[in-house]
Amino acid sequence: MSTYTISNTKLNSNRVFILQKSELEKRLDPQFYKQEYKEIINNIKKGKNARLGNIVRFSSETWNQNDFFVDTFPYIEISEIDTISGEIQNIVQIKKENAASRAKMIVRENDIIVSTTRPNRGAIALIKKEQDFSIASTGFSVIRSFTNKEINREYLFAILRQQIILKQFEQRSSGGNYPAITQEELNNVTIPIVVKTKQEKIINIFKNAFEQKKQNEAETERLLSSIDDYLLGELGINLPEPPENTLRNRMFMVCLNEVSGGNLSPIYFLKQKYSAYTSKYEQYQLKDISNMYQPKTISQQEMSENGKYKVYGANGHIGYYDNYNHIEKEVLITCRGATCGQINLSEPKSWITGNAMVVQLTQSFIKKEYLFDILQTLSLDVVITGSAQPQITRENLKIFKIPIPPLNKQKEITNHISAIRKQAQKLKDQISEALNEASKEIENILLN
Repeated sequence: MSTYTISNTKLNSNRVFILQKSELEKRLDPQFYKQEYKEIINNIKKGKNARLGNIVRFSSETWNQNDFFVDTFPYIEISEIDTISGEIQNIVQIKKENAASRAKMIVRENDIIVSTTRPNRGAIALIKKEQDFSIASTGFSVIRSFTNKEINREYLFAILRQQIILKQFEQRSSGGNYPAITQEELNNVTIPIVVKTKQEKIINIFKNAFEQKKQNEAETERLLSSIDDYLLGELGINLPEPPENTLRNRMFMVCLNEVSGGNLSPIYFLKQKYSAYTSKYEQYQLKDISNMYQPKTISQQEMSENGKYKVYGANGHIGYYDNYNHIEKEVLITCRGATCGQINLSEPKSWITGNAMVVQLTQSFIKKEYLFDILQTLSLDVVITGSAQPQITRENLKIFKIPIPPLNKQKEITNHISAIRKQAQKLKDQISEALNEASKEIENILLN
């Protein structure tokens, strides 16, 4: 029988390759047979290994959305899993009457839940005692029991989050923008099995890395939280305490000349009433120091010659896209959506979505960096209107007041805050480095 090989070494082996008929599984999609996947599995199979389906049993225990809970139920959504630590960040209490059709999987203490939607992200969690008998999305597969007694539960939780496993999840997924993995394909994932002493070593490496992560995150939070106190102190600002929620405090009058832009929301004027502050520096309304505008999205054709630019989206996240508005370095305020009031300082030649407001300074006695810092500290909640769809209008934003010290003081403030942010970023970088080193060490133990 003839054997065929590819002699051109310049070809990408993950895109151009030859398979023997004996190597084919039930799937015929070329993506499934990429050489990087093959190398990972071959390396695992050099040592003791087993199919995941031969190690564990998946739970099929579901909730009928009627029993057990009186009014609300604790719900675990895929988006609440920290893909770095594997911790569940939040369990939301949902009213039974509002239960989504996917809220059906019952999870119990020590279950391992694995997201089957985009599983290569690593949204995998180990259920703790206090999370026992929560309801999870049907987008999770739930590992409950072990048929192989050689495998430590915490060991499996640790290695499921390693690239040699996540790459197999990627390989065995199907679909377009939201690839998913079936239960059958999960069962076929190849798991390395090492001796108990190595399992314990891997567990300790994993725990130590995430303990260091927690410590760094706590210190990062402390540093970033100190910015507000520092800035308010430098400007001589004492922010008022929210008033007691009484009928007397909710009753007030507003003069007609205080109404702008047709805004008649009582909540808006209530927030204005109890948000006034004083500063030892003169205050200016934003309309007196800047132009504010919301850009219109340009067409794909208009932008075709410009390539990709950094985009500051409505949710405060940054990405690279093709079809948004080009701006120079400006202060940006998210004016619509769930993160309404998010502040960004764009980079030169960036692009911006239509959900953000551009604040373009017109006065030389205030610096963009200082405006960015002060807007992050002085909450924009007071100019946000709406509940289901919160937004900031230009008319409301115009009258927002900014205390402005001399330029040398602004520079001192921004330099101090910049140093704090750099220190916080260094701690974040150390987290990434520590986790990468831990993953390399774990993989080395698994494959050698």
